[in-house]
Amino acid sequence: MTDTPRPAAHSHSVPVAPVSTAQAASSRAASATHEAATRGTQAPQPLDSQPANTASFDQLGLSPQLLAAVDALGFTAPTPVQADAIPQVLAGHDVLASAQTGTGKTCAFVLPVLQRLQELGLKGDAEKPLRRTRTPKGGKGYTRGGKGSSKAAAAKAAGATPGSGTIKPPALIVTPTRELAQQIEKVTSAVCDHTGQRTVVVMGGARFDAQLKALSRGCELLVATPGRLLDLMERKLVSLSQVRILVLDEADRMLDMGFWPSVKRILAATPSNKQTLLFSATIPQSMESTVASLLHDPAVIEIARVGETAKTVEEALMPVVQGQKTELLEALVKRDNYERVLVFCRTKARADAVMQSLKAAGFSVDVMHADRPQKARQRALEKFRAGKIRLLVATDVMSRGIDVSGIDAVMNYDVPADPEDYVHRIGRTGRAGAAGHAYTFVAPDEISPLREIEYFMHKLVPVQDLEGFSYAAGRIVPNDRRSTQKPKRTMFSGSRARGRGPAGGRFGRHS
Repeated sequence: MTDTPRPAAHSHSVPVAPVSTAQAASSRAASATHEAATRGTQAPQPLDSQPANTASFDQLGLSPQLLAAVDALGFTAPTPVQADAIPQVLAGHDVLASAQTGTGKTCAFVLPVLQRLQELGLKGDAEKPLRRTRTPKGGKGYTRGGKGSSKAAAAKAAGATPGSGTIKPPALIVTPTRELAQQIEKVTSAVCDHTGQRTVVVMGGARFDAQLKALSRGCELLVATPGRLLDLMERKLVSLSQVRILVLDEADRMLDMGFWPSVKRILAATPSNKQTLLFSATIPQSMESTVASLLHDPAVIEIARVGETAKTVEEALMPVVQGQKTELLEALVKRDNYERVLVFCRTKARADAVMQSLKAAGFSVDVMHADRPQKARQRALEKFRAGKIRLLVATDVMSRGIDVSGIDAVMNYDVPADPEDYVHRIGRTGRAGAAGHAYTFVAPDEISPLREIEYFMHKLVPVQDLEGFSYAAGRIVPNDRRSTQKPKRTMFSGSRARGRGPAGGRFGRHS
């Protein structure tokens, strides 16, 4: 594959599309007005008060094939992140984009990436087809080209691939969860039906031989989860040496400590002159140095500021002791007669226990977490999407892989340890302009992570009690005068900095 020149370097302050600029100005003005009324707290700009997006897809530089795909997907007008990101990607620039969940980020990179591959004439043909063989012990293996031999089969059984041929995709999308990979596949498959290109998804929890069969035909775009991709690379079935466009979806998760070692190995296997696109709902300041090392003079697109949640979601904080959380959850669901509720727990064991309690109480419920087989996870998600179950209990890893319309409410059974997970969790409801509700149950031992969330969002989550519910003694009701600015502690602060006094301390009062 011949090298193609990178676009001319441009400043980090490259302007993005006019829509984003106008929205930012409007948001700043509204925030300044609201700040005076809320003792310095900054609230998100209401989506319905932002300037309307007047752009259309045919103004973004997309080809007739891509426009036909957009029509087939049912889109009529681009969202702000699509209007801003698509021209930048088509121009060959690196992109750092953050936008709220449910704003169409997937199409914002899939559409221009597939068009760029066409414009650059990049194909993803397999160098040699995979051929199924029998190992000496009767097992099945894969070789490339020609007839299989016992030596080749033994090499395959040991994890190596005979022959020099490997799949070398020109474009790669890396995403943290299997559910996200499947959602991206739905979009890419629909688009490729119009462009004639090929996309393959490889992920853990799915049949390995089926994915190898798909890879054997080659692909222009490879969508992968980190673990399965590294497995294929180690077996020399996939090479990233010809990747010209790399997308990290949910970039904040991909660059955190859990995924970073794997992502670092993937990045090291790609060319240095590739185009890199980072998309996420949040890009925290703590990752700025890592992001800067990955991107070359990027176009920075920020539709929503860090920590901003959708105005369509009504948030509420519900203080309760740990032992009453399940009882409160049941009472809340019954009171509002919600048809589709997503419940988030911090651990897999906790999710299983909550699911069993709800099931015993007569609710139609299922559970999703990383220890569940992929088929069981997919089956639970499909039942939830089809309305066959009323509640779905999940862990934080699922907060980025659940794309279900019409979720009435999100219940944070446990306060998330990571403030960004809170934004992703409640982003599962109130999508595409619909109204949603988000309730967070906070026990006395969860006050600290709650405060970190409020510092992160620069706003307070209003406290709400369920009328008629008999709360047990020992819960802590957060002080309604608590600050949204994280205090700066010094080595001489001591206990006086804790604000002890009639107000009940800096966290709240016991009841």
